[in-house]
Formats: sequence, C-alpha cells, structure tokens
Amino acid sequence: MNKTIIININGIVFHIEEDAYEILKNYMTDVKRHFLNSADSLEITTDIENRIAEMFNELLAHEGKQVIVEQDVNTVISQMGTVADFEKSEQETEPNFSDTYNNNNNSRRLFRDPDDHLVAGVAAGIANYFDIQVAWIRLAFALTILAGGMGFLLYIILWIVVPKAVTRADKMAMKGEKLNLEGFKRNFEQELGSVHQNFSDFKNKARPFVYKARDFSGDLAHHLGNFIKGFANVFIKFIGVLILLACFGFLVFFIVAFIAFISVGHFIPFPVPAEILRHHNPNTIFISAFLAAIIPLISIIMLVLKGIFRVGSVNRSTGTTVLAIWLCAIGVFVFQVIGIVSEFRSHASVVESIALKPTKNNTYYIKLNELKYFTAGDSARLDIKNLSPNIKITDDDDNDFESFNHRNIHLDIEASDSNQPSLTESYRARGPFYEAALANARDIKYQFTQQDTVLKFDQRYYGKTDEPWHDEEVYLTLKLPKNAKVVVDHEVGRFVDFNIGECNEVNKKDYNKVTDATFVITDNGLQCKVDTLVTDTIIRKHLPIDSTKIKVK
Repeated sequence: MNKTIIININGIVFHIEEDAYEILKNYMTDVKRHFLNSADSLEITTDIENRIAEMFNELLAHEGKQVIVEQDVNTVISQMGTVADFEKSEQETEPNFSDTYNNNNNSRRLFRDPDDHLVAGVAAGIANYFDIQVAWIRLAFALTILAGGMGFLLYIILWIVVPKAVTRADKMAMKGEKLNLEGFKRNFEQELGSVHQNFSDFKNKARPFVYKARDFSGDLAHHLGNFIKGFANVFIKFIGVLILLACFGFLVFFIVAFIAFISVGHFIPFPVPAEILRHHNPNTIFISAFLAAIIPLISIIMLVLKGIFRVGSVNRSTGTTVLAIWLCAIGVFVFQVIGIVSEFRSHASVVESIALKPTKNNTYYIKLNELKYFTAGDSARLDIKNLSPNIKITDDDDNDFESFNHRNIHLDIEASDSNQPSLTESYRARGPFYEAALANARDIKYQFTQQDTVLKFDQRYYGKTDEPWHDEEVYLTLKLPKNAKVVVDHEVGRFVDFNIGECNEVNKKDYNKVTDATFVITDNGLQCKVDTLVTDTIIRKHLPIDSTKIKVK
C-alpha cells in the first residue's frame, strides 16, 4: 500500500504517489531554475507543465489507471529530457535554431494555425502539416472556389473538423518540433525573435490582419499572374503552330496549282477553261496570281516564327523588295483580269430558222453526230481529201474546252403550230461592245443534218479559227407536229432539258441495255411514251407520274 497525494498541474487534478511526486517536484524545480533568467520564464515553464499534464493524461488513458506512479514520472522525464542533459548539449554545441526549426523530421499533427490565418487558419495548418508554402494552399482553395464552389464547402468542413492549435505544444506538434525541454526553449526563442522583428518593422506595416490580407493578395496575384502568363504563352504557341500548318498547307496547294496551270493549263479545284485565258497571256496571269497568293503566306510564316518562336528575321530592305514584288503582282493580275472582263461587257444574238422535211410515219430519231466537222482551212491543213473513203474521223475530243462547250448547247423540243417541222437556231455571244458581240454571234457555226427520219445534232459549235472565247451559246428549238413520236438517243441527253433516264424508269427499261427513250408530242409538250402493259402497274404503285399527261399508244 502506497501513499497518494492530489496535485494540480495548471488546473488539471491528478492522483500521484508520494515517491513519484518528489521526483516530479525536483524535476520542475530544476526546470524553473534553468529558465529563471530567460526573457519570459513563467511562460516557458507553464507550457512545459501543460505538456507534462497532457502526457500524464495520455498515460493514464492508455493504461486505464487513475494514479500516477514513479514509472510514469520517469517515462515523462525521459521524453521531455533532463535539465542536466539539456545543459550539457548546450555547452557542447551551439544550437542553430533556424536549422532545427526548419529541418526536423518529427511527425506532424494537423491543427488550424491561429497565428497565420486569413479566416480560420485551415490553409496555414495544412501548409504546416505538409511543410509547404501556405500561398499554394490558399491558391488551390481560391481556384476550386472559382471553378465550382467545392473549395468553399471543403474549407467549412475542415474548419469544423480540424482542431485549433491553442497551446505551445499544439503549435510545436503542428510544425513537427520536438516536445521536450530543448524544443520548448528553441520554439520560445524563435517566437521571441519573430516578436522583436515585428516590433522593428511595425512602422512599415498596418494592422496584422491587413498585413496578412495584403500578403495573401500579393501572393495570389503573383501566382495567378505567373499561371496566366504561362498558360497564355502555351496557348499562343499552340495557335502559332496551327497558323503555320495552315499556311504550309496553302503554300503546297498553290505550288501544285501553279505547276498544273503552267504545264497542262488547268487545275481541277480551279475550273477555269484554258480557252478563256489562251489569248490573254495565261502564263503572266498564272505567275502574278501565284506571287500574289504565296507572298502573304510566306510573310505570315515569317512573322509567326519571329513573333512567337523567336526564330528567323527579315531586314527592312528585303521586306521592302518583297512588298514591291507583291504589289506589282497584284497590279499585273488585276490588269489582266480587267482585260478579260472587258471582253464580256456587251452581248448580242442571231436567230436562224431551218425548215425540216416531214416524215411519212411522223417519227423522228434524235441522234448525236459523231463525225468531226472541219473548215476548209482545216481540211487543207490535215489533207482530208486524200484519206480513204472508208475512214471516218469522229469528234471524240475530250479536252476542257470541249466539255465547257457542251454546257453551252441547249436543245428543246416543242409542239409545232403546223404539220411542218422546223429547227430554230439562236446564237448568242459577248464582246467588248455591241458590234463585236454581234460579230462573234454571227461567227458561230453549228452543224445539223437530217437524213430522212434521223436528225443529227453536233456535240459542239465552231467559231473562227484561233479566236478567243466570248461566252458563245447555242439554243436549239426543235418544233415537231403534234402526236409525233420522238426517239431520243442517250448521247443527246447532255443537251436537252428533260430527263431521258426517268422515261426509261417509267417503262421499266434497263438503262445499260436501252440506248434511247421514246417520247410523244402532245398539247402539253413533250411527254414520255408509256407502254400499255406497265401503265396499270405504275398507277398502282403511285409513281411520281401525272397520268393525265401520259399519252398511251
């Protein structure tokens, strides 16, 4: 049986054995004597007593006891360190408080820092726990609040859950400092040095909260500025890469187009018939257009490389020379284009009617004339007369102007007011003035032949030899008696305004096997001739055909 006494350590009551009390009393006497000459010995000893009280509470709770025994006191003293050991350590080595403060590897505890706070000290406490600058934590909270408000909710939760560092031991544990005599003394001297520094700088600072708010705002603005600056640099370089890729793509495209125009006279993406430019210095137009297109592209590439990537440079003389070349190219191109456009300012037309021979069975076959027409000069030049009678020269020229020529021939079939078939030919052309346009229209030659029931239409028109193109057009109107049967060949389909394929679809005819379509001249004009065998089937299937306009034969 041991005698126990009741002691009070800073307001906390403990039951302690008498022997343990003597040891604790001697230890605290040594501590108070050691710190007697310190600047604030009472504060240091009070903090040490608070820490000893916390350690006693932890021991009693851990072991489930109610009385402090001698072993408990020795355990606490060993952890706190004796005064003799602490004095011996001070004599052997002068401690570097700042290094010890900043480079200790003790475990840290999460508290809210009351000495470095803007709201509740949550950010400062997290920064102390992870040993990083508090500005980064505050910046992270600010960004998450701006992003969606989750940072605000997280801050409130941590404010409620994380305890506040009230005692010196809490603050030391928050920063990972040793909770012994050496640690308390160093912490106190660190704090005392900070107080002296604050007093010396007080005349340059406002109230503590304002100062901290200013520092936080400055840090936040600085880091946000660095972030925005870095992001802007990356974004600008990304845009620069896109601009360079686009410019290089256009540059390759224009080089290919230039080579195509110079070599073969045409380029598919630019459907300009060579016949239009043949008499207007085409190579000059191609070169000037090429220079007018690529010089801005090269200039943009150089500006992007210099302005964004800091690569390459162009001196003033070179830039001036390139600008002069570009302006000259623009001037030449505009001059040539104006010259071409001036050739199409006026238009005129010539109309000619041809009487056709009626057929006995009132049937007409519309076909394409495959023979090539030669002028007298062409016949002499090519020595056509000396060719064998069995040789035929077909008009199968498939150059660009030929296909362009096809689009300018239009054939329409209408009902005649009499039993006399006829063909009306209307020639239209343009020129720099009306007289020239009329002369160009008169120069148009179109070949049409009738062989009994067969009407042959040429696939192109002819003008004067080596004359420039002036938007010549040929409009053919074939007028046939009513109830006449018209068999139109598929090759003529490129000229006519009606669809031959649709007529064969109505009659269920295979387009690959049937080369023509049959029509009938009615009061409403040209109508598809529908076979009687398929008429009922068409009506039942509701095909898009107006049965009132179908003439059944």
